[in-house]
Amino acid sequence: MDRILIVDDDIALAEMLREYLEQDGFAVDLAHDGAACFDHAPEGQDLIVLDVMLPRLSGFDVLKRLRQRSDVPVIMLTARDDDVDRIVGFEIGADDYVPKPVNPRELVGRIRAVLRRVNGGTAKATADLQVGGVRLNPTARTAWRGEIRLDLTSAEFSLLEHMLRNAGRIIPRDELSTAAFGRHQAAGADRNVDTLVSKVRRKLDAVTDDADQPIKTIRNVGYLYALPLS
Repeated sequence: MDRILIVDDDIALAEMLREYLEQDGFAVDLAHDGAACFDHAPEGQDLIVLDVMLPRLSGFDVLKRLRQRSDVPVIMLTARDDDVDRIVGFEIGADDYVPKPVNPRELVGRIRAVLRRVNGGTAKATADLQVGGVRLNPTARTAWRGEIRLDLTSAEFSLLEHMLRNAGRIIPRDELSTAAFGRHQAAGADRNVDTLVSKVRRKLDAVTDDADQPIKTIRNVGYLYALPLS
């Protein structure tokens, strides 16, 4: 049974979501402010649903602290229409977001999609995938550039895996959105994908002195993961 931590100061909403998720087979813990999140040992959770607007510590502050100690998947809740919250969340390390008011059925779908990505899915090959100096293992969801392991979030890993599997082919942004987030994001998809690609690029560059960046921007279309020169 997957264990979910819901962090939201709207007690009625949190209780409603707990009841809905428990009926769907999840074990659910609740916290009603940012600081209380850490009373529930986040490392023992399979996924955290985290509201942006929280007392004591904001959702962004909680996420920053979480990423210093854990790669537990995080879905953020935001009541704002602006894309800024979503982009900031992805920059910090969120795996997905759900807008408020929350549709419980949609939240369950998003939770299951993130958990499938984290657990490697059911149809992925177990062998290492390597293109040039970058290697990843789909089952363990670990990645390296050379001999240095990359610290990737779930969405970053899914995006990089899709790029490596399609190296040498131009990949449209909407396809990358589906690969990384489990769906096509009609609103703000380009900005969210661009943000995620930028983070993966920085992490690839941070572990090597090689100036060559394999992820190429194809203007107005998407991205290309370049095949190594033979």
